Amino acid sequence: MKWLKKVDIFVLKAYLLLFAGTFFICLFIFIMQFMWLRMSYLVGKGLPIDVIAQFFWYASLTLVPMALPLAVLLASLVTFGNLGERFELLALKAAGVPLVRILRPVACFVAVLAVASFYFQNVTSPDATRRLSMLILSMKQKSPELEIPEGVFYSEIPGYNLFVERKDKETGALYGLMIYSNSEGSEDAAIVLADSGRLQSTADKTHLRLTLHHGERFQNMARQGGAAERAAVPYLRETFVKETALIPFDANFSLSDHAAISANAATKNLNEINAGIDSIRARQDSTGRAVYAANASRFLARALPYGHADSAALATRAASAEAVPFDTIGANLNATQRQNAVRTALYRTREGRGEYEFRAYQTEPMERVLRLHWVEWNKKFTLSAACLIFFFIGAPLGAIIRKGGLGVPVVVSVGIFIFYYIINVSGEKLAKSGDLNVFFGLWLSSMVLLPIGIFLTLKANKDSVVFNIEGYRAFFQHVFGLRPSRHLARKEVIIDDPDYPRLAADLAAYAADCRAYAARRSLAKPPSYVALFFRSGDDAEAQQLADRLEALVEQLANSRDSIVLGAASELPILVPDAHTRPFASARLNKATGVLFPLGLFFYFRVWRMRLRLRRDMQVIPRQCDVLTRRMAKLA
Repeated sequence: MKWLKKVDIFVLKAYLLLFAGTFFICLFIFIMQFMWLRMSYLVGKGLPIDVIAQFFWYASLTLVPMALPLAVLLASLVTFGNLGERFELLALKAAGVPLVRILRPVACFVAVLAVASFYFQNVTSPDATRRLSMLILSMKQKSPELEIPEGVFYSEIPGYNLFVERKDKETGALYGLMIYSNSEGSEDAAIVLADSGRLQSTADKTHLRLTLHHGERFQNMARQGGAAERAAVPYLRETFVKETALIPFDANFSLSDHAAISANAATKNLNEINAGIDSIRARQDSTGRAVYAANASRFLARALPYGHADSAALATRAASAEAVPFDTIGANLNATQRQNAVRTALYRTREGRGEYEFRAYQTEPMERVLRLHWVEWNKKFTLSAACLIFFFIGAPLGAIIRKGGLGVPVVVSVGIFIFYYIINVSGEKLAKSGDLNVFFGLWLSSMVLLPIGIFLTLKANKDSVVFNIEGYRAFFQHVFGLRPSRHLARKEVIIDDPDYPRLAADLAAYAADCRAYAARRSLAKPPSYVALFFRSGDDAEAQQLADRLEALVEQLANSRDSIVLGAASELPILVPDAHTRPFASARLNKATGVLFPLGLFFYFRVWRMRLRLRRDMQVIPRQCDVLTRRMAKLA
């Protein structure tokens, strides 16, 4: 293959081996997390091995799309971290191969992987989700006595609603029971209170044996007897010491009917989702047209009694959403008719509001189903796109940090994936609830991570130092007007000793120039906003003072005297242009000045720099005097 070079084969071999390992590790982690959440469906139910195997197989198929992005991220970090740690990336770059060229074979593989992920989600995953849902539903119905929780009502047994205050997990005994039974119909509902009891499956797994101790039964007698008897005996009350009841319940394992499960959007491919969306929209449109027609006919019926000559025409215009001249109608009514019309309109408005709220309550489930279909439609693309985004985050990040193995890359990849997962789950939840647009909610995580991937790729390709703390510190020091302090340490070897008499004279002249500069400049006054942003320029005299100061400090650094070094360390570092303009670019200064809130921040920053320069012009002469007196003693 002419298009596949040796460097491509080398990088692909290093990546594919790690990707295979990381994929199965990530898939195993997701399966364990999935199984931990559904442990109650498996433990103690006597499920056959083939059913458990099917459970893990379908669960792994549904989790493959989620494991792929994390595997791509981790494999990219480890692969290019290893190449950077072994200086193989450095050798390739030294040979003239840019980083983008090194990433190209793996990027092509990840692109194919993203397409395969989309195909998997559209073809394999829906069927696996459908079969897994059927398995979970059937497993929940098997041996329900093991699933009865404490402190909440359990309604998985048909015709019964069971509340258990406390449960002995070792013996299976139930304490503080409250049972609502409507197995004989809602008119003959029964309430049973018992101190203790036990629920067990029969040997043939077709019934549940409910044994109760020390309780009372209350049963409605609505369907028994006539009206006189129901008035005399409204309900039946019975006290018992022990009672046993058989409840029909087929606990044998069998796959449940998937009619209800097939309506779930997660079990559909794109074509089925599109068909479902079209059918839901058709039902919404038919409902809307029916409401519109009912309101139009109602308007027609209510407009005729006012006796207006054109009331029928007005009703027709209202039904066709045309403008209605209400002022003309009101002018033709007398005071009594107008008052009655206002009162009637207020009543009918409240009536219509209640009707609309009721219709909204009826149509909300349809809206939610529509949102769920759109969520699943977008998820088939977002998880595929996440593979590419995570590659362009992990590969350049591994090239930058240059750490291989499973230490730092694992920590970094898990942190990035948790960040992605939080944003993705939050956006999906908001999209499902209707608080956020579905497209924006599902693509929010990609919108956040894509600029990060582009930034890291550009920085890694240019060999820029991204994690240099000193660089970020210098940037924020420049933005907020901070400056480092000067520190002069005694040198071990000094070739040329300072000429103290000449240096003392230079310091005295420099101190006089600083005093003269401070006297000519009104540094304490606030600067002009217009001059600052639109007519700013350089301060050549301040630049000369700064250069002269650094030259003097360089000579003072060769001193062996600790007092001279200490006094020289107290000399400030001058920034000659910070008090004249925010930025060196005139266009950027003008743009900042136009944006008033941002310009106000930099205005006060420049004013602060002026005050700091004024203070420096007072500190420098004092320190120069101290140095001059000390040099007079050393000369």
